Amino acid sequence: MGTEHYFSPQPGKPEVRRTLEVELDGRPRQLQTAGGIFSPDGVDKGTAVLLAEVPPPAPAGNLLDIGCGWGPIALTMGLKSPGATVWAVDVNERSIALTNDNAASLGLDNVRACLPEEVDPSLQFETIWSNPPIRIGKSELHELLLLWLPRLAPGGTAWLVVQKNLGSDSLQRWLSGELPPDYSISRESTAKAFRVLCVQRAG
Repeated sequence: MGTEHYFSPQPGKPEVRRTLEVELDGRPRQLQTAGGIFSPDGVDKGTAVLLAEVPPPAPAGNLLDIGCGWGPIALTMGLKSPGATVWAVDVNERSIALTNDNAASLGLDNVRACLPEEVDPSLQFETIWSNPPIRIGKSELHELLLLWLPRLAPGGTAWLVVQKNLGSDSLQRWLSGELPPDYSISRESTAKAFRVLCVQRAG
């Protein structure tokens, strides 16, 4: 599917929803999906690696999913941390609607999907999970990460999954030079051609 679809606020084709059966947080779930978003047919390989490799998110506070799609990362965070507020951001309005509706179908009143500019700029996040949209281009990706990663709360952690052949190592080096001095970045694991990077802010 072309990037012009899921990186656009309004996908070009009409929305046709269908049921998606996936496993999230160890249990099968029936959710809604549609074309014109990222990975409409299931949990993509990178997100599956991220969800398998990361430790549980913070149990309270604010959590963040950057680029939510139909919601697999945000919904998993919401299921694992019912006492936290999960913010799921995307530029694609169809993705936002699907994530909110999927959260409602799972009874998750702690998941809030919205446009990036609708998140209170004063909020800090205890945990960030993201399969960032590498294909939007290097400058746009850098701008996106520098919008959100500096908003980690003291002691907070961000986990990013990046395909090796799409520049995970160069992204790690770039982040090391761009983030404030109280941040550290490490490569935590490699699985199925993906690297999982950990960004930690000192407490």
